[in-house]
Amino acid sequence: MIARKLALFLFVLALAPLSLAQASSADSTAIRTLFDQQAADWNRGDLTAFATCYKNSPDILFVGAKKISRGYAQMLERYRTQYPTRAAMGTLTYSDLETQPLDAHFATVTGKFHLARTAAGGGDASGSYMLVLEKTPQGWKIVRDVTMAAPKD
Repeated sequence: MIARKLALFLFVLALAPLSLAQASSADSTAIRTLFDQQAADWNRGDLTAFATCYKNSPDILFVGAKKISRGYAQMLERYRTQYPTRAAMGTLTYSDLETQPLDAHFATVTGKFHLARTAAGGGDASGSYMLVLEKTPQGWKIVRDVTMAAPKD
């Protein structure tokens, strides 16, 4: 009886990494889809829809080059202030997206962004980011955002 229980335990234990890999793959796909939607929202000029990728919470944290801010409302207002027109928003693309699951509820994402803009819109801008996402009932949401702009040439 003990041998049977031990064999069952070892079988389940052997399947655990496979199950985690499958969950990680599904989560990575969901996160990639989130970024695709976020870029599409930005490129339509819809900052309100773009911001839904962030958790609507006073506890989210945004670390920029000049300031650390907290809260969904503050984050959305910062985007509206920094990108007041479609020309200032330009066209957003993400690249080098790397997802690293931390556990079943959190993951990090690193990558690069590029804004293609006219000179009147502020010129092109690019940089890199490191995000922490939380798996919520509404899907994956950004809860920590550290974004660094690349120096202008």
